[in-house]
Amino acid sequence: MRDNIHPQYQKVLFHDTNADIYFVIGSTMQPSQKKVYEGVEYPYVTLDISSASHPFYTGEMRQTSTDGRVANFNRKFARFSKKKAD
Repeated sequence: MRDNIHPQYQKVLFHDTNADIYFVIGSTMQPSQKKVYEGVEYPYVTLDISSASHPFYTGEMRQTSTDGRVANFNRKFARFSKKKAD
């Protein structure tokens, strides 16, 4: 195998800010931030969502806005969808 072609593999601290959960995983990411976790300094990456906070994995239902593109279209062109009286 050739030398110096693979990125450095190291332990990286990930922080799911939505669930406020920290976990350490081996990764080839090279973040510029570092943080001490359980007495050890790790490269540090923040996440908006992970398996700790994603509704698919947690089973929690979250309400999202239903007023999307289809609702806007229907509201804008509702007058054209009405049938004319014969």
